[in-house]
Amino acid sequence: MEEKEKFLLENAKEFLTKAKEADNDKAYNSSVTLYFKAIAVLADLFIFRKEGFIPSNHTERFRILERKYPSIYRIMDKDFPIYQQSYQLRLGREYSEVLRKDVEKVIRFTGIEINF
Repeated sequence: MEEKEKFLLENAKEFLTKAKEADNDKAYNSSVTLYFKAIAVLADLFIFRKEGFIPSNHTERFRILERKYPSIYRIMDKDFPIYQQSYQLRLGREYSEVLRKDVEKVIRFTGIEINF
């Protein structure tokens, strides 16, 4: 496994571990943020494996996903506003559950092996 790939996988694992902890602590804004970051890192890992590079920002990631991998794009596009709301609002458990389930969808779609 290439070093960049290893770092992305480790980052995704860390975000998921901390998201679960935040869920257990009922810190749903934190869990939403961490689940979204996990989705973004998993998308980056998938893009890296398919395209050979890591997107440099959200805009580049979204454009690649929209053009080439619409299944992942639709998930991220739907979840991004929730992630943004986590900065301004108090989010409840239902939002965290949506993002947790979307992490599972992204894992299934990409075939990335990660304990979740």
